[in-house]
Amino acid sequence: MLRVAVAQLNAVLGDLAGNVARIADFAERAKALGADVLLTPELALCGYPPEDLLLRPDFYRACDAALDELAARVEGITLVVGHPEEEAGRRYNAASVLENGQRRALYRKVRLPNYEVFDEKRY
Repeated sequence: MLRVAVAQLNAVLGDLAGNVARIADFAERAKALGADVLLTPELALCGYPPEDLLLRPDFYRACDAALDELAARVEGITLVVGHPEEEAGRRYNAASVLENGQRRALYRKVRLPNYEVFDEKRY
């Protein structure tokens, strides 16, 4: 049986180190309770909504480094972590599967909202 935990955390916008620590703490707690997989919210790594931070290449580099740090910190549980991603000049709202210190899979959000407070197509 696969046991899945969901991290209901309030990620702080732009606080990558703090968000890594929060997610790692949730992972330890979930693992202690017997979970095999921990799911985090959309863009949990950087906080939501990142808005114009998504226009800065250095922000993506910092998020990439923070994701590697998180992967290295967490053992014994698989994480699904929401984060921004940039590749070849294109920006994505993504989620990575982290396991045994490595990125195992990547998913990019397909249906982007673009109404009311959502402005994702702009980015």
